[in-house]
Amino acid sequence: MAFPSAPTHAPGAASNSSTRWIQLIAAIAAMVAIANLQYAWTLYVPEIEKVYGWSRASIQTAFTIFVVFQTWLTPVGGSLLDRFGPRLIMVIGGLCAGTSWLLDSYASSLTEFYIAAIIGGIGAGTVYLTAANVAVVWFADRRGLAAGLVGAGFGGGSALTIIPIANLIKESGYQAAFFWFAFIISAVIIGAGLVIRAPRPGEAPETTRPNQTRRSYTLRQAVRMPVFYVMFLIVTCVITGGLMAVAQLGLIAKDLGVKDVPVNAYFFTMAALPFALMMDRIVNGFSRPFFGWISDHIGRENTMFVAFGLEGLGILALSELGSHPWAFLLTSGIVFFAWGEIYSLFSAVTADTFGTRHYGKIYGLLYCSKGVGALLVPFSNIMMEASGSWTSVLYLTAGMNFLAAITAVLVLKPMLRKHHAISVDTAIPTLASQGVHA
Repeated sequence: MAFPSAPTHAPGAASNSSTRWIQLIAAIAAMVAIANLQYAWTLYVPEIEKVYGWSRASIQTAFTIFVVFQTWLTPVGGSLLDRFGPRLIMVIGGLCAGTSWLLDSYASSLTEFYIAAIIGGIGAGTVYLTAANVAVVWFADRRGLAAGLVGAGFGGGSALTIIPIANLIKESGYQAAFFWFAFIISAVIIGAGLVIRAPRPGEAPETTRPNQTRRSYTLRQAVRMPVFYVMFLIVTCVITGGLMAVAQLGLIAKDLGVKDVPVNAYFFTMAALPFALMMDRIVNGFSRPFFGWISDHIGRENTMFVAFGLEGLGILALSELGSHPWAFLLTSGIVFFAWGEIYSLFSAVTADTFGTRHYGKIYGLLYCSKGVGALLVPFSNIMMEASGSWTSVLYLTAGMNFLAAITAVLVLKPMLRKHHAISVDTAIPTLASQGVHA
């Protein structure tokens, strides 16, 4: 079964236990491995285009398919997670991830790339959902920080492999990079899956914060609440800009004329694009636990306002200054830094708002907002080709971030305040408080 909350125990008991930290480390390791399916894709697109001469939009359709299946099937994955538990779901995710890149290494048609994207999307979605569940259930007392650390594995972990993948593509071709990393990714995720499990009685703390619900809502109850749709709208607005940056950064760098421009960092020199990808993964990874920790102290909605506003400013700066190599590095870094927290904040706020017993189903449905954003990625290519520049695309995504920032504090914040007040008044016992466990 999926991770039900453990019964109340003496303060500090869970924090003194190493068990939940082992669980968190395993979840982070799985996220580091699965991140390559999304963040390394931009390295492959120019190489595939060079070999087959297909249009950018047709190649990027594979990325869209990947994200759609990664997101739109997560409600199904969440239901399976709630029913069968984390171990089996994580292992299945690892097998799917490895199979995806193995198929990519042999693919010679767009159809084959699309099929591989479907399998990879299923794997990435199940791995992400299972790892996120580890954080919110084992760490109710530090939910923002724990969700951020798991998210850091996905956002920053790929920094460890960006350079090796780029070098392998350069030396042996993109097919070899797909082939060898297929086995590495799969082995890490399956290994993590054999470690992860649900907490036993007394191993994880109960909900303790006033901004966390005292009951567990079902999926049917959650989708009847307006607050769910406000959250869905905010995530969609923010995630669209980030996905466009992830998928199109290589193409943006090429069109701005900085892709292969060497940048001297005193101790080493590197082309602007791989340098930016490496630095972006680092700041993206750091931002997730950083903003998660901040949200544990100043509130999720206030943190959203700061982060989303910063991302909007970063996107505007990229559109105006990105043709200079150093400016390209700095502005893309700001975008990834501010975008990274979307996963840690909404993973935490979902558990805060609806509880953890049905977290897999509810967060899985909310995570479909990423699929909505993915559908707009090919549209960005069409906008760029029609206008001849990325300016209109970047201005649009910046505006969506500013809208999300304002909505977080003016709409979501008062709605959640009212929601938690009602939750306290109508609190019902959880299965864990009755001694029922997976």
